[in-house]
Amino acid sequence: MGPLTTVTAGDASQAATNRSLAAITAAGGEGARTFTQVYASSAQGEAAAADQRRKTGSQLSRVDGAVVAVKDLFDVQGQITWAGSLVLRESPPAIADAPAVARLRRGGAVIVGKTNMTEFAYSGIGLNPHFGTPANPYARAALRRIPGGSSSGAAVAVADGMAQIGLGTDTGGSVRIPAALCGLVGWKPTARRISLDGVWPLAPSFDSVGVIAETVRVCADADAVLTQTSAASAKTPVARLRMGRLRGYVESDLETAVSRAYERAVGRLSAAGVEILDVSVPALERVVREQPGVTITAYEAFRTHATLLDRSPDLYDPRVRSRLELGRRITSDQYAAAAKVRQELQRAAAQALQGFDAWILPTVTMLAPPFTALDSDEGYVAINRALLRNTSLVNLLDGCAITLPCHDRAEPPVGLSIASVGVRDAQVLALAQALEPIITGRSLA
Repeated sequence: MGPLTTVTAGDASQAATNRSLAAITAAGGEGARTFTQVYASSAQGEAAAADQRRKTGSQLSRVDGAVVAVKDLFDVQGQITWAGSLVLRESPPAIADAPAVARLRRGGAVIVGKTNMTEFAYSGIGLNPHFGTPANPYARAALRRIPGGSSSGAAVAVADGMAQIGLGTDTGGSVRIPAALCGLVGWKPTARRISLDGVWPLAPSFDSVGVIAETVRVCADADAVLTQTSAASAKTPVARLRMGRLRGYVESDLETAVSRAYERAVGRLSAAGVEILDVSVPALERVVREQPGVTITAYEAFRTHATLLDRSPDLYDPRVRSRLELGRRITSDQYAAAAKVRQELQRAAAQALQGFDAWILPTVTMLAPPFTALDSDEGYVAINRALLRNTSLVNLLDGCAITLPCHDRAEPPVGLSIASVGVRDAQVLALAQALEPIITGRSLA
């Protein structure tokens, strides 16, 4: 066991926590739009305890002393879980931490606060009309862009130094989209590996817990604590890797800057000795034509919210409410048919991707658009659909995936995803650690 890359020795956790709190409260910063709740006093106490353990060599885990921001979808004992909404503001406080939060806390993590999000996690854009929306860190002074969602605050918290780890959820890309748009690493594990108890649901068939950080190593450390497993090894010989480049609709309609950064990263992998072979899975084109994931998500999400929608419709973000209402018209037969298609696609993908260590694909099709692109409902719908297109495929296939920055430093953020079928999480994390310096084009030392 060793310390996190971002946490060193001595009073590191207290210093890191104080820096995080300073960033949250900085005048002109994004803190007020990034956090819905801040736990300054308890965080400082947890950091002091972590530093004492470090001095005595009794660290609890590799995240001991790391500053963690928790998406406001998770229960934190004694706090109301708002889920980015006004609908739940009168709810009773949580009687216990969600198991994911509890495991991080038992591992010594410093819980600094709750982060903002798309209301009820139902969008890949990240807008929140109730609590404001934090701006993307890229060239923020020149143009305010969307952070991506639904784990918007989790990504901006890490990007702006308000936290070292962002705990989020991913139903169709809600960890990977904001990570990619903000130039970070976003990890979506196989859904069933991490408990969703104490987490407000969106679509239980797809919901998963994930993390955002600056490096794969930190994501792997957090995953080990969340799953109570050993951290994935980084000792993977690059020259022996056989990766499938997923072709088809996932590579269509890419913005020029996204395509350029992605192709450059693929070239770097090939030059490093990674064998990259094109993979076409014709069955996956059914995803675009038949939209089984949209049907399943809308059906389940509406049933989660039916009572609240009837009781307090005006408290919802109108754009979120309109998406939820789409599920009212979906029948149980349509839902069952979509679930059957999902099973067929999972079998087809598993067969086509046999023999590969993992596959790669662009995380999202576009750069983070400016807020002004969302002024119309038509623009909002089109951008949301484009952002979710590639990431939601992994949720549909019940797989695991990690997005890594593949842009050069002076360029706007672009993400490349390494993905696989379910329960190959350790392998994907190990691959990602080995390939990270190649894909990013920079040393992590």
